[in-house]
Parts: sequence; structure tokens; C-alpha cells
Amino acid sequence: MTEISPEMLEMGARARAAAQILATARPEAKTAALEHAADAILAQSADILAANARDMEAARAKGLSGAMLDRLALDEGRLNAVAGALRAVAAQPDPVGAIISAWDQPTGLHIERVRTPLGVVGVIYESRPNVTADAGALCLKAGNAVILRGGSESFHSSRAIHAALVAGLRAADLPEEAIQLVQTTDRAAVSDMLRMVEHIDVIVPRGGKGLVGLVQREARVPVFAHLEGICHVYIDASAHADKARRVVLNAKTRRTGICGAAECLLIHRDLVDGLGAQIIADLVAAGVEMRGDSALAHLPGVQPAAPEDFGREYLDMVMAAAVVEDVEGAMAHIRAYGSQHTDAVVAEDEGVVARFFAGLDSAILMHNASTQFADGGEFGLGAEIGIATGKMHARGPVGAEQLTSFKYLVRGDGTVRA
Repeated sequence: MTEISPEMLEMGARARAAAQILATARPEAKTAALEHAADAILAQSADILAANARDMEAARAKGLSGAMLDRLALDEGRLNAVAGALRAVAAQPDPVGAIISAWDQPTGLHIERVRTPLGVVGVIYESRPNVTADAGALCLKAGNAVILRGGSESFHSSRAIHAALVAGLRAADLPEEAIQLVQTTDRAAVSDMLRMVEHIDVIVPRGGKGLVGLVQREARVPVFAHLEGICHVYIDASAHADKARRVVLNAKTRRTGICGAAECLLIHRDLVDGLGAQIIADLVAAGVEMRGDSALAHLPGVQPAAPEDFGREYLDMVMAAAVVEDVEGAMAHIRAYGSQHTDAVVAEDEGVVARFFAGLDSAILMHNASTQFADGGEFGLGAEIGIATGKMHARGPVGAEQLTSFKYLVRGDGTVRA
């Protein structure tokens, strides 16, 4: 095994030192840093957009897909959203030191469980430059230092956004090493981060199946991650027609390149030639390539689905569809093909909804709502560092609170154990 590079070890040492300062930093200082960073994003928007234009030109030359280009692209609206996310995180209550629970023991001990920072977070991501701001902001709010390693596609954009974050830290008199960006596209830096157990406390990968799979296979540092967003929408026999049509169309087509985009439509058998046919017609009219099972093959615009079309994250204007007997059949399909990310039921029968919510173990379950809401900002977290589908520590959108652990504070009065 190759040695970790001196440059990465130095970044890790600086991050660990910064984390010790952040652990006791005043909430007002962290808030000020994020507000100043938001101001810097807007003040430096021309430079950031110019950097993004360089990345977009290179990405088109490399032949990146439309979905990847959409993830990479910045404009004034998206930069305003980045700044807005920074301000939203700044406005949240500081999680560090918050008392989760407290109780007294018969021995006279008073015990509190309080939130504490994780320490140093490593974030490895691909083409979305806004992750630079989101991850930096959330880690700072939670009292963590962070080492960011963006993808080569977003190299210039990420550097420009990172400069605004550093300006915010400087203005608030917090250590600039609290948010560090790896300044190389060499993939060896990723391998180094996955092995830096003495310097990094948790790794968060944000990207496609290839990146996340690599991290999960090779990391010696604990990982918060989801491998794929294979999101399903089940239309029950009790569904309200207009709600179902709106939800499915939005879930698939609003943005196809995000992990919350619906990839499979499940239709109750009683709806095939009624509401089901109408929903599929809506999707086809919107430009979606529909791949349906044999029960849907007679509908206009539906191509026969191959077995491998189910359980697939398309991230494109393509969607699989299947007919199921009832909610039990829908859940069986989701268990077989889903990724425990986000799954939705459209139904008016509360018994069906209760069964769906109780019977599935996805990180996010939705009722009569688009899967595109699977996002930390939409959950009121200000932003997110990713969606976690594992069962240890964090699940669902990972915001500032999820980037903390806890410790016990135990108070006595000369108390001794019998």
C-alpha cells in the first residue's frame, strides 16, 4: 500500500487543529462566517461564473451527459440559491452543546446527553460545485473542520466558491484551515483521504455509483453514503387522479439528474387502462422514454422492459414502469429493486399509506408528494451534505445536526458508587 502523501497529511493536521478551535467557537462567530461567505458569493459572482464557464467548456469537450452538465452548470439564479443556502444554515440554531436528553439517577447523579462535533469530515464529490458551499457551511455550523475534494469537472468552480468560504472565515476571525479544498485533480488524493484514519473522522461521498462504490469498498474511515437513488412512486387504486398526475410528472421530469428523481412507476392493476394510462401518456408527452412490463405493453409510447430496466438509476428522461396487485405487491417490488433512498405512495386510503410507511425501510418515505423533495433544503435543514441510506448514525438528508455525535455530561456532589 502506498504511503499517504505529505501534502494530504499536512492538510489533515491543519484540519485537526482547526477542529479543536471550532469545537468551542462561539455560535455568533460561525454565523458571521457564513453570512460573510454568502456576501462574498454574490460579490464574486462574475468570477465564479467565469470559472464555471471554463468547467462547462471542458465538460462539453469531454462529452459529459446532459444530466451531468446540468449538475455542473451555474447561473445567477443558482448562485443566489447557493448564497441563500449559506444564510439558511447560518440562521439555524447551533447544534453544538444542545441537550438531547437529561435525567437524574437515584444515586444523585444528573446526566445530560449533549451534541458534540464529529471532528474532521472529508467530502468527496463529483460535478456539483454547490456541494462546496453546502458541505463547507454545514460542517462549520456543526463545529467540524472539513476537507473537500471536488471532481475534476468542477475544479475551477469549486475553487472560486471555496475562496468565498475562506473569506467568510477570515472575516469572522475563524481558522481558514476549517474549510480546505484539495488543490489537485490527482485521484491519489481520494485514496489518501480514505486511509487518513488519524486525521479524518468520517467520509461523505457525493456522486454517482462508481464513486460511492469505490469509497464504500476502500475506505478505512467511516462512511455516510447512499449508493444509488432508485426512487419509486406507487399509484394506489385509491389515488386522487390530479394529485397522482402532478406528483409523478414532477418526480420524474423536474430534474432528472438528481438522486431524488423517480426512476420507476408502480401502478395498481385496477388503474392500468384508466389513470395509469393517462399518467404514462403525460410522461411520454413530456419526452420520457417509458419501459413497461407486459401488462403495460399495449399502451402508446411504452417500450417492452428488459429485466435489467428495473433497479436502475437512469438519471435521464427514461423511466421503468410495472403493474402490481396492491400495496403489498408494490412493497415487494421496492424491496427487490429499490435502494432504500426515497419511495412514494399516492393514495387516499390511510390504511394503505400506513402499511406503506410501516412496511418499507427506505430512508425517506413520502405520501402524495414528489420524490424531488428528497433534499435537505426542502426538509428545512438549509442545505445537505448528502442523503444517507445506511442504518448507523445518520439517515436521510445529512444536515448540521446529523454532522454531530453526542457525549454524556455527568454531575455529582461528591457522589461515590456503593
